[in-house]
Amino acid sequence: MHLKELQLRNFKNYWEVNFQFSLGINGIVGKNGAGKTNLLDAIYYLCMTKSAFQNTDQANCRFGESFFTIEGIIEHGDLRVHLHLSFSKEQGKVFKLNKKPYTKISDHVGKFPCVLITPNDSDLISEGSQVRRRFFDTILCQLNKDYLEQLMRYNRLLQQRNSLLKQIAEKRQEASMLEIYDEQMAAPAHFIANERMKFIEQFIPAFVEKYQFISQSDEKVTLLYQSALTESSSFVQLMKQHISKDLALQHTSQGIHKDDFVFEINGNSLKKFASQGQQKSYTVALKLAQFETLTDKTGAKPLLLLDDIFDKLDDERIKQLMLLMSSGRFGQVFITDARPERTEKLFYNDHIPIHMIRI
Repeated sequence: MHLKELQLRNFKNYWEVNFQFSLGINGIVGKNGAGKTNLLDAIYYLCMTKSAFQNTDQANCRFGESFFTIEGIIEHGDLRVHLHLSFSKEQGKVFKLNKKPYTKISDHVGKFPCVLITPNDSDLISEGSQVRRRFFDTILCQLNKDYLEQLMRYNRLLQQRNSLLKQIAEKRQEASMLEIYDEQMAAPAHFIANERMKFIEQFIPAFVEKYQFISQSDEKVTLLYQSALTESSSFVQLMKQHISKDLALQHTSQGIHKDDFVFEINGNSLKKFASQGQQKSYTVALKLAQFETLTDKTGAKPLLLLDDIFDKLDDERIKQLMLLMSSGRFGQVFITDARPERTEKLFYNDHIPIHMIRI
């Protein structure tokens, strides 16, 4: 898969610009604040239909503007595909594949997989369960259309149930109405929990292999899927057990939206007992295992986006990453760096071809 061209208009700090990319490794260099990360986010947008860093589309408009567009040409085997994404206050978000708009934008997810590695990946360890769920859900949504549909369905019903809980507190609805939502949410909840459990079992071997390669150690690392549904055979029963708490809090306190993924090293909590270097190896291994899993399941190598990664890894981990780069295991790669001389030295010393783009 080759992202050949990219055109941005009013996207973040870009007014209007065109980029041409090589099939292999693309080094995106420039001063801090020049827009290197924004360029990676535009590529991510074309693959995932949303920003990796902003919660709303409006937040990605250039300052003072009310719209933006992202266009790209991707060559995938014998196919040449034109992608067009636009957002405006008036029309909202529109996504076109070869000039034909999607009826459901979510249908695009998974067609052109990508993996993004950023300094913010440390949030997977330091932040709450929502960040970890989002990471694994992003992988599963690219692999399984049914998973994406069921997740969207569950989240819609969850939002409606939470709204109902507030109405009950204001005495505008009867509590018995909750049973209807509990029954409707049960099927997607059990489907999602089962898919997450199966996926983690398949994901762990690739993750462990990548960790040992990056860290050059035999430390025992693993991850566990934690869900209240693994302890309760019935979602409906789980809801009934916590109805008093939900009514008091005015939101749904149990369900697959509260699941977590527990990171461990040598049988202990990664967050509490791992060094900074061990945590970095862990997060990079997660992303590289994501890349391998998407490659194996889809038959295509995802676009690999590496944001400012050389600033966050020590020399030994950089060396191991460069070995992977030179092995041909990746397809098209995009790397940002504020120090072009460092990027050039790393790749030229290892005789790895790189196309430099200065911003």
